[in-house]
Amino acid sequence: MPSSPLARALMAGTTGRVLRRVLASALALLALAAPALAEGGGAAAAPAAAPSTPHWLASMPFVVILLCIAILPLIHKTEHWWHKNRNKLLVSVVLGGATLAYYYFVRMFHHAESGLASVLTVLEHSVVAEYIPFIVLLFALYTIAGGIELRGDLKARPLTNTIFIGVGAAMASFVGTTGAAMLLIRPLLRTNRERRHVVHTVIFFIFAVCNCGGLLLPIGDPPLFLGYLRGVPFTWTLQLWPEFLMVNGALLVIYYIWDLRAYGRESAADIVHDETATEPLRINGKLNFVLLLGVVLCVALFDPSKPFPGTDWTPPMFLREGLQLVLAALSYLVPAFTPKGLRERVSFDFFAITEVACLFIGIFITMQVPLEVLKNPSVVASLGVDTPMEFFWFTGLLSSFLDNAPTYVVFFETARSVPPVGNVLPLPGGSGICEVFLKAISCGAVFMGANTYIGNGPNFLVKAIAEQSGIKMPSFFGYMKYSIAILIPLMVVTGFLFFLTGG
Repeated sequence: MPSSPLARALMAGTTGRVLRRVLASALALLALAAPALAEGGGAAAAPAAAPSTPHWLASMPFVVILLCIAILPLIHKTEHWWHKNRNKLLVSVVLGGATLAYYYFVRMFHHAESGLASVLTVLEHSVVAEYIPFIVLLFALYTIAGGIELRGDLKARPLTNTIFIGVGAAMASFVGTTGAAMLLIRPLLRTNRERRHVVHTVIFFIFAVCNCGGLLLPIGDPPLFLGYLRGVPFTWTLQLWPEFLMVNGALLVIYYIWDLRAYGRESAADIVHDETATEPLRINGKLNFVLLLGVVLCVALFDPSKPFPGTDWTPPMFLREGLQLVLAALSYLVPAFTPKGLRERVSFDFFAITEVACLFIGIFITMQVPLEVLKNPSVVASLGVDTPMEFFWFTGLLSSFLDNAPTYVVFFETARSVPPVGNVLPLPGGSGICEVFLKAISCGAVFMGANTYIGNGPNFLVKAIAEQSGIKMPSFFGYMKYSIAILIPLMVVTGFLFFLTGG
């Protein structure tokens, strides 16, 4: 039993139960170190006996953290515990620490020396090269988009709502799915506050704006940005415009027909109220659009692995991130960009981006083990995923129930080891990836992140905002009834149109 009052308090109640389960997974991993230490007498001897591929149990911290994200918010006894960001950070630290312990005691990472050198190499790859650029981009987009206010109350006709969702889907690739969702969800809810049948509007907003609209640029959706960090050119995803237009166009057509029927079920009094209680749209904080453009240019131009376009000068490490933070600071601190009181009116705070930061530090560290595993061709062959259609569905279905960003990375690394079909996109270090595989992985991760509330971060954010506005949103499985009825058939069509053959 814990002897100190602090330890007893920590291990008591919900926090203790959840933490003990997480620690159990970490201890299972640490147990892998015992044979190596017994044979070699310490960290220095372990690498000589280390196998070419990590033990499968070493991937457990990655699996556990994804299961925590998927399951803990849905369990009544843990949902309030999980809501606190400090508890998410605690889980990330424990599981990330378990992975680092594995690389300290058992295995060298990327041919680094054993022990501390191996751990530092893991941190260089996971935190310095990937996590910092990833979270700085999301933070900048989140902060700047939160300084834009769209006010007004239009007539909530089906065509108006369809245009709202269509504009959001078009914006999502350029300001990020989270930025577009934050900017448009409250004006859309305000426009529809006189109507009774609104749930389907929020659900289609999640489908299109929070997910499917983010396909065209790396800043649109986190999975694509992770691809960009792995060497996919910034403008490569623009060639996915046929898939973008087909899926988002179909969603808008389906939504318009659905809302036309729902509009016909509204009472005459509600329609009259909606038609008379209108307010023209106006935008406050317009200069923040200039800052958003600045973020796009930072990501596109200041890549530390490539010369600045038209020159031989290569931007130094973190110049790109430093400039993005400057733009975010201008938006947050300078009234000329964001008028005083605006962020309070749009209920802006840093809770959501802090949540992402707390979770993804653990995800980026723990996923180093499965990424190493997937570099072994025999492991990849055993998965049996070697066609565009399989990559599309495997990535998509796992993105539905796990976070779509790490799912994208797992199948990205898988595809690099699969014999290509058609054109190969060169990547840094002399490797490459089959382009049709990459298209399938990108579409699967982005589109099917909409299948559940937990597939992509903005999904839950929009659900919470809608419920704060008095809309009774469906449960986890209630939401899936919509996605199974609408998105899955649409994904079947998408798969047959674009990924049935090697392209």
